[in-house]
Amino acid sequence: MKVKSLRPFIGAKNFEISRNFYKDLGFEEVILFHNMSLFTKAGFAFYLQDAYVKDWIDNTMLFLEVENVKECYEELLSLNLPAKYEDARLSPIQHNDWGSECFVHDPSGILWHFGEFSK
Repeated sequence: MKVKSLRPFIGAKNFEISRNFYKDLGFEEVILFHNMSLFTKAGFAFYLQDAYVKDWIDNTMLFLEVENVKECYEELLSLNLPAKYEDARLSPIQHNDWGSECFVHDPSGILWHFGEFSK
């Protein structure tokens, strides 16, 4: 098996708001259907669906490995996403034995980990 990509499917409480959130986060959108888009950035991708199941959304977490978590956090801060999107949250960097990460909750409640592994 030669794997080429992994593209998780995530849901949205409000599809239009989530679409705008991910575009503001720097992802490029490819509209696939009226209720599903593909979001890409630097060769990585996920599908956003106009589907909301609270238990599913509340338990969805994605880890995005970044080269430099400090720079990533500063960029996330500059986007001011919590001021633009109700329920969006940004949490500061936490340092762990394996590396460091910061967290973003999207407007639906999906938790993104932006992390850098120790070298």
